Amino acid sequence: MEKTWRWFGKKDKITLDMLRQIGVEGIVTALHEVPNGEIWTLDAIEDLKNYIESFGLRWSVVESLPVSESIKYAGPERDQLITNYKASLANLGKAGVKTVCYNFMPVIDWIRTDLHYSWKDGTSSLYFDKIRFAYFDLKILCRKNAEEDYSLEELQKVEELDKVITEAEKEELIDTIIVKTQGFVNGNIKEGDKNPVAIFKRLLALYDGIDRDGLRENMRYFLAAIMPVCEEYGINMCVHPDDPPFQVLGLPRIVTDEQDIAWFLQAVDNPHNGLTFCAGSLSAGEQNDTRELARKFAKRTHFVHLRSTKAMPGGNFIESSHLDGRGHLIELIRIFERENPNLPMRVDHGRMMLGDEDKGYNAGYSFHGRMLALAQVEGMMAVVKDEIQNSK
Repeated sequence: MEKTWRWFGKKDKITLDMLRQIGVEGIVTALHEVPNGEIWTLDAIEDLKNYIESFGLRWSVVESLPVSESIKYAGPERDQLITNYKASLANLGKAGVKTVCYNFMPVIDWIRTDLHYSWKDGTSSLYFDKIRFAYFDLKILCRKNAEEDYSLEELQKVEELDKVITEAEKEELIDTIIVKTQGFVNGNIKEGDKNPVAIFKRLLALYDGIDRDGLRENMRYFLAAIMPVCEEYGINMCVHPDDPPFQVLGLPRIVTDEQDIAWFLQAVDNPHNGLTFCAGSLSAGEQNDTRELARKFAKRTHFVHLRSTKAMPGGNFIESSHLDGRGHLIELIRIFERENPNLPMRVDHGRMMLGDEDKGYNAGYSFHGRMLALAQVEGMMAVVKDEIQNSK
């Protein structure tokens, strides 16, 4: 596997020189300054690519070229936005950047309720608390009919939480769920936006009447439209699984498990239509065994995210050590190295540790925590490499 790292551009305080020193080989990045839906120009792509290569690194993966909401809900601008998307793909192909990670999650990219959940050793990691999320849904968003998505026991716990939660905790929930985990990813909501709850509600309303089948059809339409460009330039598209891999906020989620993955691969059955195998997202769903999924879909995987989660009682989950949890990372490395070697891989969602708070990080993207994770994964890769060589 190629050791890659998600890097947020020239303004990232984690510099390419730092990454080269810790053994990173490839860079995962995007033109973050370009608004969603606008064309990535060849000049801008080549400028960033040349900058990365000046440090002896490779621009391995685009993460991501965002799919605009209007494409997902089939708004009136859909076809023009797809035309723009194809132009950006063509420019990436001309520049030699051939792997594009994207997602098809409506409105919200990934969900956690706590960005600094404390461990006994003094580190912290990301955490999902179902009751606090239900509180956000029921009491802050006040989403219509939201109570139908929760059990009586969960509704009772929300009422108990309502008696003790502080205004500061409510604001932190809003910032965590709507702003911190979204602004740097898809640009729907940004730091400093006034009344993010109102903006969020307007985005949710765009999907009124769109069910699972409707969103699937919109994904099929998008993929069918872009595949000719992918074939012409040799670009591999790889969708990221829904995070977490279950229904939230009344929105359809369509990349959650084996059935979903098989559906979109078959719906547009083209080798350039593939999967980003995110072990963390998939392992957060108790319906998923990452090892079985890897065996089944290794050949259609174009990019791998190695992280792990630990399921907890009540639907909660936490980002666990890369050596632990339901991700089963060493077994995934064994599978991918045998079935589809040389894939770009990046470690993901490292813990906060050793002063990472001072490094201007994006949520989930600490420096020291990811560096530790990279060392752990590199050790696993070395073990697997020896196993493969000794088996010949």
